[in-house]
Amino acid sequence: MQRNRKYGKMARTACITGLLGVAMATSGCTRLRTHQGYVGDETLIQAVQVGVDNKQSVQATLGRPTFVGQFDKNDWYYFARDSRQLAFSKPKASAQTVFHVRFDNVGNVAAINRSGLETIAKINPNGDKTPTLGRNSGFFEELFGNIGAVGAPGTGGGAGPR
Repeated sequence: MQRNRKYGKMARTACITGLLGVAMATSGCTRLRTHQGYVGDETLIQAVQVGVDNKQSVQATLGRPTFVGQFDKNDWYYFARDSRQLAFSKPKASAQTVFHVRFDNVGNVAAINRSGLETIAKINPNGDKTPTLGRNSGFFEELFGNIGAVGAPGTGGGAGPR
């Protein structure tokens, strides 16, 4: 009888320890949600109108842009992206908004464009190697390839004819 109690306590302790271990292991597998960029109000975004607003009114309504065009300072971009990630996997975009406001030379709103997930470029590296021009040589050829070439005529090294 005493022996059964001892094994019962050990089994209960092992069961509780196992359940705690499983709970801790699965708690790391929660889905992470992140937001990057502009946090805007749809009512304020709809309030910006072509031909009515200018740079000052757009900045007063929407705030400073996420970034300004690199080649033309009359392009303002308001960028926002929501993404999800499970544990250690790559994050995947679940929603994206790019609000592009283009100004004319005077500073008035000339055009408004909006885009979403369709503008995300999917880049697939080719075998994790960057293709290069020139010879394909292995490690040992690179290491020992110049032996005997130092000082040889026509290689530019050593003392040649004067």
